[in-house]
Amino acid sequence: QVQLVESGGGLVQAGGSLRLSCAASGIPFSIHTMAWYRQAPGKQRELVATITTTYRTIYADSLKGRFTISRDNNRNTVYLQMNSLKPEDTAAYFCNSVRGSYSYWGQGTQVTVSS
Repeated sequence: QVQLVESGGGLVQAGGSLRLSCAASGIPFSIHTMAWYRQAPGKQRELVATITTTYRTIYADSLKGRFTISRDNNRNTVYLQMNSLKPEDTAAYFCNSVRGSYSYWGQGTQVTVSS
């Protein structure tokens, strides 16, 4: 039974910060590439950040250095630190885990940034 459980979302004012967590179970976490995606109302899901099994990171250019992805293989958890949040960051944020042909998704956590 594979489970990815996101947490840490909520309502925050513009300029504030949030830290999202995704706890994984039922997978060999350390050999999976992890990623965060987000989906705003009326828009398609977009990639926010990726962290590989060797801790290489890739970010969407639009985030302009405000977000940081990290992972703790001992806790089977991937994090997304979000700083200087903007209203346009409002979206449901989803955790993704990939290994070869396998791809798993969490149910998402809502982030709402108010002005």
